[in-house]
Amino acid sequence: MKAIVSVFARDRKGIIAYVTGLLAEKDINVLDISQTLMQEYFAMIMLVDLKDCPLSFDELSQYLAERGEELGLSIHIQRQDIFDAMHRV
Repeated sequence: MKAIVSVFARDRKGIIAYVTGLLAEKDINVLDISQTLMQEYFAMIMLVDLKDCPLSFDELSQYLAERGEELGLSIHIQRQDIFDAMHRV
């Protein structure tokens, strides 16, 4: 299964390293990544592959949200099929 991970926060050093480290710890492969700065705010969207992740989707979602809160990051994950369905015109 593929998913979309979004990350939002005030910009600071190490956000990409921290989030990709969290994903790597759970055997999640980053397939594509886009990040930008909007004034002092950092935004990142990643397409990830969950096929080797040992956690259920709900467990992973909670894990990412909790680890993000520890550093003041908003980290959300959404299944790619649901994301695609929501954004069809």
